Formats: sequence, C-alpha cells, structure tokens
Amino acid sequence: MDNIQLLLVRGFHVKLNMVVLKDVNHLEIPAFIAMTKNANLHIRFIEFMPFKGNGWDQQQVFSSDEIISLVEENFHFRKLTDRPNDTARSFQVKNYQGTFAIISTMTEPFCDTCNRLRLTSDGKMKNCLFSKGEADILSALRNGDDLVPIIQQCVWRKNAARGGQMLGDLSEISGDAIDNRSMISIGG
Repeated sequence: MDNIQLLLVRGFHVKLNMVVLKDVNHLEIPAFIAMTKNANLHIRFIEFMPFKGNGWDQQQVFSSDEIISLVEENFHFRKLTDRPNDTARSFQVKNYQGTFAIISTMTEPFCDTCNRLRLTSDGKMKNCLFSKGEADILSALRNGDDLVPIIQQCVWRKNAARGGQMLGDLSEISGDAIDNRSMISIGG
C-alpha cells in the first residue's frame, strides 16, 4: 500500500489488477472499489483464466455479470467510454476520483477487437495470451533479420477467439487441456 500511495503522490497512472475467484475473494470487490474514493487509482477486476499450472476450474469464474451485480448492491456508478481496442470495460462510482474496470475474457470475450501483442522476457512474441504459437523475435534480432515479416506473420496467425483453444461454453473448457505457458512465464 505504501508503494501504491507513493506512485499516486508522484502522479503515476496506477492500475491495480485483481483476479476474481468465486468463493475465494469475490466479496472483496467493494473494498477494492472503495479504495478509488479519494485516490486516482484504477482497479481492474479480471475473470479467472486458464493457464498452465493455475488449477483453473470454470466453477471458480466470477463472471462480469456477477461483478456488476455485486457492485450495484454497493455503489451508484456510471459506464465510462472505452476506446475501440480496450480489453477492459471501465466504470466510475459517482464522486469517486478513481475508476474500476472489468476484463471479461471468459464470459464476454473481446477477441474481435483486441489488438494486443505480447513480448515475453525470453524474446518471443505472442498474438494472444492463449495462443500456442510464438514468434521468435529475439533470435531474429540477434541474427540481424528483418523483424517486420516475422511480426506480420505473428499477427496474421491470430485466431478469432481465445487463441483458438477455448471455443465453447465455459463448462466445455478444461484448464488442463490448454497448451500454453503459465501466466508468470508469459508476463502478465
């Protein structure tokens, strides 16, 4: 908390992410939003997503709709205008300095407007958090290769939704079947 306060005092745009898990921490949502009352803090509630080794179970997903319902029980808030490629839907409680947002990857995917690319710490480019494939940017850079065609191919290989791995209903998704790195090794 001291570090968050220090960043706020120094004028940083601070985003605080919370992965919401049903029956684990979902009741803490109002307390996180309350932190935005007197601080220009931006809380982002993220639906629990399946990654290698995180023990994902669809029963633990606290959906975007459930988050909104819980917030409505505690606050009067308004929807803010999102930019065209935002992955989060933003809101603000009346007369609060900060904001909160919901990243609804599992229950309301935004894949059709997502333009994110991610560069891992070992120099691989991912066109989606859930993509199996990666483009080796670091080796190409070290070899003096032209990066543009490599990046273009990475973008063109982007699947329509959730890295092409989770196309059905949540109940049909097995966290153990996802072929991907852990979120820690992707860089989240």
